[in-house]
Amino acid sequence: MSDHRILLLGPPGAGKGTQAKRLTTEYDLDHITTGDALRQNKDMETEYGTPGEFMDAGELVPDPVVNEIVVAALADADGFVLDGYPRNLDQAEFLTEETDLDTVLFLNVPEDVLVERLTGRRVCDDCGANYHVEFDQPEEDGVCDDCGGELIQREDDTEDTVRERLRVYRENTEPVVEHYREEGSLVEVSGEGTPDDVFESIVDVVEN
Repeated sequence: MSDHRILLLGPPGAGKGTQAKRLTTEYDLDHITTGDALRQNKDMETEYGTPGEFMDAGELVPDPVVNEIVVAALADADGFVLDGYPRNLDQAEFLTEETDLDTVLFLNVPEDVLVERLTGRRVCDDCGANYHVEFDQPEEDGVCDDCGGELIQREDDTEDTVRERLRVYRENTEPVVEHYREEGSLVEVSGEGTPDDVFESIVDVVEN
């Protein structure tokens, strides 16, 4: 396992999940996401309670609890790709104090491209497989290749919802991007090309 310590930032639809998976395979790294870290440590005791108590009540897990869980996950990893954290400036400042990162990557994609990507997603109502009306079409229109189920557009993939998600992202997470830019550690990579092109650009940054 390598010891790269990579933070991947970018808006919804930028392709963070896809690129994180490729990085973890290429360099034998742990892929750490907030959601996975919380699920795997639902019962971890913190001074604010366990993550599970908040999750079971349908409440947002408070920053101090998320911080403790993520730092515990990072401590267990020789090398990692961190994706989906930090989500706000307080978390970013906490992370800077707790962890030395080698690479902070920002996948930059224009908003109209993000909207096109996110609103074009179709999901199988039966097995959950993902498709896209332009980039990843099923063999038969509206029918899942895997199980024959109906492909639907989820409520959170409609244009109004997508634009609201992007607005919330800008409000909360753009200060995080600025934090790393001011620190001098942020490297921007265009997320507009094919997944292969984007990955090639990311590898150039990681290795140089």
